[in-house]
Amino acid sequence: MITGKGEEALKTVKLCDHCLGRLFAKLGKGTDEERGKAVRFVINMERSIRGEKPIEEPKRCELCGNVFDRIPELVEVMKSEVERIEFETFLIGSRFPEDILRREEELWGKLGIKTGEPLNREFNRELGKAFAEATGKEPSRKPDVLFIVEPYSWKIELQVSPIHVYGRYRKLVRGIPQTPLRGFKESVASIICREFSKAFGGKCVFKGAGREDADVRTLGNGRPFVVEIKRPRKRRVDLEEVARVINESGKVEVLGLRFMTSEEASMLLSTSHKKEYLALVYVEEGVTPEESEMVAESLTGMEIRQRTPRRVERSRADKVRVRRVHEAEARWVDERHFELRLVTDGGLYIKELISGDEGRTSPSVAELLGKKAVCERLDVLNVLDNEV
Repeated sequence: MITGKGEEALKTVKLCDHCLGRLFAKLGKGTDEERGKAVRFVINMERSIRGEKPIEEPKRCELCGNVFDRIPELVEVMKSEVERIEFETFLIGSRFPEDILRREEELWGKLGIKTGEPLNREFNRELGKAFAEATGKEPSRKPDVLFIVEPYSWKIELQVSPIHVYGRYRKLVRGIPQTPLRGFKESVASIICREFSKAFGGKCVFKGAGREDADVRTLGNGRPFVVEIKRPRKRRVDLEEVARVINESGKVEVLGLRFMTSEEASMLLSTSHKKEYLALVYVEEGVTPEESEMVAESLTGMEIRQRTPRRVERSRADKVRVRRVHEAEARWVDERHFELRLVTDGGLYIKELISGDEGRTSPSVAELLGKKAVCERLDVLNVLDNEV
């Protein structure tokens, strides 16, 4: 069967040993080229017995155009593409003209071939083997770099896998937004990303697990965040040194930096975290120690219905969210001030929990007191639970 179909194929089209062997790729072991040489050898032995001329390997294959002869030069081009990029693993893909792939499938159909392997698959494998041997790098299904090779045009597209780093940040001062905002010279994101971009040599994208207002500090264990570095030139970076430089800002401090997968990053950023806050409440009409205690006792365990606050309604969907206050403790400060320590579900707007936002948040501190109340100062003390 093999020699019969092989000889019929060779009479139909002039094939190199790669393309001949690929017809029977699912049979036996070894490379397609080795398989092709063996099949051609047996075919020619049988032809010799019949007194027929051998069918030698052609100078130019009518199917692939001797594309495998290009591999050594393509390896050199690939090496030049990654000359300034740190990587350990790679993957190769290719783009072949549709007419070549179609001709191969038509040949399979004509001969009834069920054991073939596509040209691009063998090419990717052989180019990968040659590149690994030339560089000492390892092929991987989740590579640091991906090469997309167009072997006939010599065009090579390089895709560098992004790097994800997890950490927590503490915002030590007020007056800095989490992400760039008009009217502010810097942000938590810009302070952090500046150093990551320098260290990795790529574009840094900052993603926080929630956010705080510009006038709110984040203290305690810090807010989880992920930075994604796109097209990094370096991958082996000392994260402790990156943290040291960021922390010298005196404005933002990062903790627990570590590399993570993109899947872990997505999980972290899609998970809601409970948060612990400390709010300084101002009551213009005055507040007693007993009233402040009453507020704390009432809020503990209470569900809050909160319509999207007016101050963010342009950037948030207008809907009613239900969130819970898990803990509330009060400390009376003076005739017009008391502190509230709160542990709440993620996504609860604390300033509006205090003011009521003209009835859009209910119940609220103002509603419980029956007096106008505003949040004069707010800190995030801790971001709780669901550590990745």
